[in-house]
Amino acid sequence: MSFETIALTIDDRGVASLSLNRPEKHNSLSAQMINELTAAADQINADDTIRVVVLTGTGESFCAGGDLGWMREQFHADRKTRMSEARKLAMMLRALNELEKPLIGRVQGLAFGGGMGMMSVCDTVVAVDTAKFGLTEVRLGLIPATISPYVLARMGEGKARRVFMSARIFGAEEAKELDLVSKVVLAAELDEAIEREIKPYLGAAPAAVAASKALARSLGPIISDDVIDDTIQQLADTWETPEAHEGISAFFDKRKPNWVAAK
Repeated sequence: MSFETIALTIDDRGVASLSLNRPEKHNSLSAQMINELTAAADQINADDTIRVVVLTGTGESFCAGGDLGWMREQFHADRKTRMSEARKLAMMLRALNELEKPLIGRVQGLAFGGGMGMMSVCDTVVAVDTAKFGLTEVRLGLIPATISPYVLARMGEGKARRVFMSARIFGAEEAKELDLVSKVVLAAELDEAIEREIKPYLGAAPAAVAASKALARSLGPIISDDVIDDTIQQLADTWETPEAHEGISAFFDKRKPNWVAAK
């Protein structure tokens, strides 16, 4: 299968590289990218030669969140359409979270909003020391709903509440402290660090690795259909609030929303 917004390559060891490939858009999540990532997850699961997967981005950003064009479409859409689009994102995150192969996040730059969700479904994450992170939805009058089951499963409620609703931008060391990132390295050391994460899996029994990952998921927080449905409903409710209308309007008008305190 060929892709336009992502790239999937496999080396002779069975190491797959799944790259977000919209560098000119900071790898922001469009409807097409979401669909292609879901398809790629199915393709990876069906390929017995793949032993481990590295999720990364091309260019200077890992994933800067939602695509502006996609956001504009949601702004003008009805509730049913918004819920349908949110469900596609939720199913993509679920597909990556339940990937049968180990998933290593290689974060070489910015990760905001949906990018944080994608980090949270990885089994381990290595980030460069200059990377920046943020759950920025509340700046638009929205909530980080669709990604929330995975972010909370990764960080736990206590740590999540430090950054979940402030839209504060934070660095790689704090991301490590919050359990979003496993290791922080210099940019020049990133590929070597990723290789160290890959190597143990090449000596482990693939079926046992898959079963162990499924076991870990089954013992962790349950992300059921009901949980996903509830987050989609809450997001749809928030889209209909005056704050969301003001926040997104202000964003596209390149002005501050009316709740920003004057200096």
